Amino acid sequence: MTCGGALLETLCTGGLTSPFRQEYAVAMGSRQQFLIIALLLHIPLFAYPILRLCQWLTLSPWQTTLILVPLFCSQIVARLYLRHANSGLLFWLRRGADLWLGVSPLLLISLLLTEIPVAAGWIAPTPAALGLLGLTGLLTLYSIANAWSPSVVKVSLESAKLRGTLRFAQITDVHIGSRTGDFLQRVMDKVNTLDMDFLCITGDFIDMPGIDGPQLAALRSCPVPIYFCTGNHERYEDLDQIISRLQNLGVRCLRSQSALQGEVQIIGIDDSEWPGQVRKELACIDIMQQRFILLLYHRPWGLGAAAEAGVDLMISGHTHNGQIVPFNLVVKRVFKRSIGLFRQGATHLYVSPGTGTWGPIMRLGSRGEITWYEVRPVGQHPHD
Repeated sequence: MTCGGALLETLCTGGLTSPFRQEYAVAMGSRQQFLIIALLLHIPLFAYPILRLCQWLTLSPWQTTLILVPLFCSQIVARLYLRHANSGLLFWLRRGADLWLGVSPLLLISLLLTEIPVAAGWIAPTPAALGLLGLTGLLTLYSIANAWSPSVVKVSLESAKLRGTLRFAQITDVHIGSRTGDFLQRVMDKVNTLDMDFLCITGDFIDMPGIDGPQLAALRSCPVPIYFCTGNHERYEDLDQIISRLQNLGVRCLRSQSALQGEVQIIGIDDSEWPGQVRKELACIDIMQQRFILLLYHRPWGLGAAAEAGVDLMISGHTHNGQIVPFNLVVKRVFKRSIGLFRQGATHLYVSPGTGTWGPIMRLGSRGEITWYEVRPVGQHPHD
């Protein structure tokens, strides 16, 4: 999904987005059990750091309570009641909750590293707390700046199926809703400078209902065809309306369908939590083996099935490469292929770390990316 993709979303918020809440409540058999687990997840991230720092700063109980209660409850309120706020005061309250969601793991790690020197008496609690807050503030500012504008990353490949060089771009996990139309404009300004035959959007382009034309208008500036496959966040929101809005902007939405673009057959598969989705959907698509086969699928699952079907290149996103440390470490445990280029037989998979951000507009230990692919005929040099 997605801050580790959905990993930060589920771990930091206790899974309190509507789809996760429903799925977990059913799986556990009761809402009470779910809420207990959600609160337990909140304690290390949103209670312990605040209580410990307030203790080190010798704040009074009522001062501690005034700080603890809103910060501890922020994610529950934001995910249940503010997740659709996109204007006015409620929007900024949600943004504040999102920022705290990103800051809290940085604060927790810094605090854990500081506990030993404080316990050993090497540093007094109050200076330790002030230094820790200063360090967390600097890391936060860097993380925000790092998430501001994605880099262009080039991926070079060869294929015996091509007569001429194929160039195209990929953006993924842009998360309009968490991010604004201005961010999309910055992304498209970079995309439009690239020499490309088409643009691919591999899901989680929108993560809020009601995202309308003006917020997506930057797509109109793209001089080449745009192909889109769904991500998990589109499924969580107003999927049919999202598809309609994108189609009105000229985007070709491939929902377990294929399209021809020059020498390329482009296949897009709908996102699913089921690991067998790629195998199931590819079995229903007429794959033209004489063409270069490009598969768009949001999650980095199904490389084996893609290789068996004769896919040449599969491109995915979803993981955000953790987005904020330490979630990159967790993501690597959940997704065997979490970032970069992989190969199975004649099939390549490229996993993008994502272009935008979910929740907090922060990246630490990861970098937003616009991926630019150049696939040359075998034996052709880059300057040919």
